Amino acid sequence: MSHTRVASRYVKSLLSLAEEKGLVEAVHEDMLMISKVCKTSRDFVLMLNSPIVRHEKKSEVLNKLFTGRVNALTMAIIDILTKKNREPLLPAIASEFHNAYNDYKGIGKASITSAFELDSNLKGQLEAIVKKLSNKTQVELDQKVDKDLIGGFILNVGDRQIDASIKSKLKSLKIKFSENPFVKEF
Repeated sequence: MSHTRVASRYVKSLLSLAEEKGLVEAVHEDMLMISKVCKTSRDFVLMLNSPIVRHEKKSEVLNKLFTGRVNALTMAIIDILTKKNREPLLPAIASEFHNAYNDYKGIGKASITSAFELDSNLKGQLEAIVKKLSNKTQVELDQKVDKDLIGGFILNVGDRQIDASIKSKLKSLKIKFSENPFVKEF
């Protein structure tokens, strides 16, 4: 079974338990922190995945890192994972919990790639577009800058993509010109 499928089962249980105890926000903050640690520390993730490092040592490292910094419920899921020798699932659980939290709160997720950093006015306009496309009242917008786009943007909302980049338009023009028998070279 893939890590994502197994992680999603833990996430469903954790979200349900957090909801029952009124700790959804606290557990979400903990999972964001764990996810950040996993993204910034390659050594941490390698340690979790290593078959050479004993589970007792992994448990000791996890306890030193997170005890007192995370909620007791989050610490309990970490303990369960280490007792079942499932530490490698922790990054996937942290990431998947954020997605489940967004679904739970009705937050739409989108990513925008543009040739330059967006100002607050443009971000607001794009958020309005995303709200209409996703039928959500709140939006989490992830922005990336790609100078190769020349201008315009690429917006991804769910399974939809709006490519309004100049790079894409130039590419389509090149294809049209190359297919034209009257144009020898472009």
